[in-house]
Amino acid sequence: MSPYSRREFLKFGAALPLALQSLNLRAATAPSSKVPPKRVIFICNSLGFYKPNFFPGKRGDLSTSKYLKGMATHEKMTVFQNLFHPGMETSNHDSEKSFLTGAPSPEATNFMNTISLDQVLAREMGGDTRFPFLPLSIYDRGWGCSWNDRGVAIPPMHDERLIFDKLFGEEDLTAKRRQIHNDQQIVASLHRDMEQLRTRGGDLSKIDSYRTVISELEKQLQHEEFWLKTKKPEVPNTLIEDPEFAFSSKVRNLFELSKLAFQTDSTRVITLSLDWIYGAIKVPGATGGWHTLSHHAGRADALSKLGRIEMDILKHVNQFLRELDQIKEGEETLLDHTTVVIGSNFGDSSNHTCKNLPTIVAGGGYRHQQHTLLENPTPLCNLYLELLHKHHIDVGSFGSSTMDLGLLKG
Repeated sequence: MSPYSRREFLKFGAALPLALQSLNLRAATAPSSKVPPKRVIFICNSLGFYKPNFFPGKRGDLSTSKYLKGMATHEKMTVFQNLFHPGMETSNHDSEKSFLTGAPSPEATNFMNTISLDQVLAREMGGDTRFPFLPLSIYDRGWGCSWNDRGVAIPPMHDERLIFDKLFGEEDLTAKRRQIHNDQQIVASLHRDMEQLRTRGGDLSKIDSYRTVISELEKQLQHEEFWLKTKKPEVPNTLIEDPEFAFSSKVRNLFELSKLAFQTDSTRVITLSLDWIYGAIKVPGATGGWHTLSHHAGRADALSKLGRIEMDILKHVNQFLRELDQIKEGEETLLDHTTVVIGSNFGDSSNHTCKNLPTIVAGGGYRHQQHTLLENPTPLCNLYLELLHKHHIDVGSFGSSTMDLGLLKG
């Protein structure tokens, strides 16, 4: 945390990346386990994938997908077809906000988001690691995939060098202790403010807001104090720089950071927002505006360039999955213990429709089907609900879910 004023703490505390309402600090007391932990990463490609190239032409056969036929981990992935988020008919790009929440009508002026799937998982899985979760993004727009339990956006990190330093860089312990002490003083002041408000008979909802944010911040500070005693992992800096293909190298670096974070058990929950950016980007074989090309209207030249961009992204996904599967953990691999979800808020970005969302689940130790075509349009939150159950979180519903369909075979 940084030296905010009390007022700023109360205003922004609800969106601080580590402010989890029920952060589990089991790391301070729980014995280490030799059983490899479960991990999960959610990747949103905000402009989707061109469906004729993404979904298999023949049911159940990934080799008939132009985009996916070269994936090295066919046997450890499943493409789901016919999933959607209800209530997104007029949402356009605002549908990104609901990718991991399923909250309807994100374009409405009175829209209030709900908690995102990663945050529910982080409550259960995040307390044993230095970083309860990592929200990552291509660029800085203030929000990505992660939303707290009050529907407030959790700002993602986007600078690869700063992310690497946060994960693995040497820490100034004296400065960190001073920062924690200053933050504790602010929390103490918030306690006094709340007590004054209470004795004056202030608004109960405002008092509850104080109480919730103070609780979150206290737990965050406890978590930070605990991890001061543990040295960060030492790993070589494997990030690359490629000025010619800056977009492609950045996507690669964000996947590399995700791999390293999982491999060193620095976190167990990651979101990665591949949100579209303004202006032209360059990948091998194509240069153009990603958003402009997504509105291809069936034009062959636009589809050719768009295909290059989408195949370049999936090239990095393929490398990420392959490398996770090469890292041994006990009798299995890091991929076997990591659920990787790749999807989008758009089924067809050319006309801004949110039906038949491209969705891949890889790894996680499931008995994968390669391709599952659902007979009827099915809420994506049904799959999300099942993922919660697979991670031992006993809830009856999530977002727009109607039931756990048992799509992931254990």
